[in-house]
Amino acid sequence: MDETGNSPRSLMRVVGLFESLSAAPQGLPLMDISAALEAPKSSLLSLLRPLVARGYLQHDGVRYSLGPQAFRLATGMLTAQRTHDQVRSAMERLAERTGESVFLTAIDREAGLVTYVEVIASSAPVRYVVPAGSTRPLYSSAAGRVLLAFQDPEWLEAYLKRTPLKAITPRSVTGITALRKILAEVRREAVAVTVGETIQGAAGCAAPIVAADGSVSAALLVGAPADRFERSLKRIVAAVKEAAAAASPGVPRLVITTASPLGNSAAASRGKRPFPPALRAR
Repeated sequence: MDETGNSPRSLMRVVGLFESLSAAPQGLPLMDISAALEAPKSSLLSLLRPLVARGYLQHDGVRYSLGPQAFRLATGMLTAQRTHDQVRSAMERLAERTGESVFLTAIDREAGLVTYVEVIASSAPVRYVVPAGSTRPLYSSAAGRVLLAFQDPEWLEAYLKRTPLKAITPRSVTGITALRKILAEVRREAVAVTVGETIQGAAGCAAPIVAADGSVSAALLVGAPADRFERSLKRIVAAVKEAAAAASPGVPRLVITTASPLGNSAAASRGKRPFPPALRAR
């Protein structure tokens, strides 16, 4: 039996150790830990020593207690839960406001794809819905373009050099110059709109979720049948931007103006004359 700290039993002992110590703020001696986990002291020492060395535990010579790294980990986990609750709440409000399907999407940097992580399906008889776990190309989808636009320049350039811009539908943008212009506009407007570029008859509007450190690895997306989407474009764009801002720990709320239905990036993606910019963030 492997008692070096790499076996499943050892991992469960680590979990049990944190549970025991979290219930004993004053700490526990080795004997009490051994009794609580029903594990020999010699085996426990092989787990305790590296945890002390990494700061997850403290040892005053008699008792073991939780260390600063354990509290940092707990804080990070609580933050992640609060962030998810914040995002889910924003998704629910967005679905109610638009009546369309809402998606939480995330970038897969290694595969160069956007993944649909979470879905709230529209209740409309005719609707756009894909299951969680589905993927789309970054360059052709609304969520993908938002995620592309806010990656660091070095990674973005590497992606553009290695990725062939294949036509998925007759409306797909396949020119690198045109795509660069679209991504620049997405960065300025903090929103992307596509109509029929990945799936004919379907349209999407996406805006970035900005993390506390300023990075973007997720976006909110509204997907809908193209004809209904275009009739409600101005309202959907404003709602998506507002929801993404509400879901973002790293930015204040976006200021939404309604001078025109969409920015140049959306018009460019539809092959039409650009509208004047309508959306500004501060």
